[in-house]
Amino acid sequence: QVQLVESGGGLVQAGGSLRLSCAASGRAISSYSMGWFRQAPGKEREFVATINWSGRRTNYADSVKGRFTISRENAKNTMYLQMNSLKPEDTSVYYCAAAYTLGLPTPLAEYDSWGQGTQVTVSS
Repeated sequence: QVQLVESGGGLVQAGGSLRLSCAASGRAISSYSMGWFRQAPGKEREFVATINWSGRRTNYADSVKGRFTISRENAKNTMYLQMNSLKPEDTSVYYCAAAYTLGLPTPLAEYDSWGQGTQVTVSS
């Protein structure tokens, strides 16, 4: 399995931006599709975005489409989530995950490895 560590979370005002990073170790992520998920207090973990192994294909949840951008740098074994126009409802713990597949998986169960999460808080 690949080990994942998220960073870049914090407190931001509504309308602001944050960039999350997911650093991988143990194995090269170039063989993995990668994803971002989030979980708000009292809610289930939900899909945010996914990117295929090459970075040429992406998929987003409707709630973040047009505001968030997922990207990756396989040479650095790192994935990113650029979050713009943040809203209070984006407040969650954000998790990165890796799936050993060529597709763009959205269900949690298709991901093999998970990070510990980073808190994002958007104030109104």
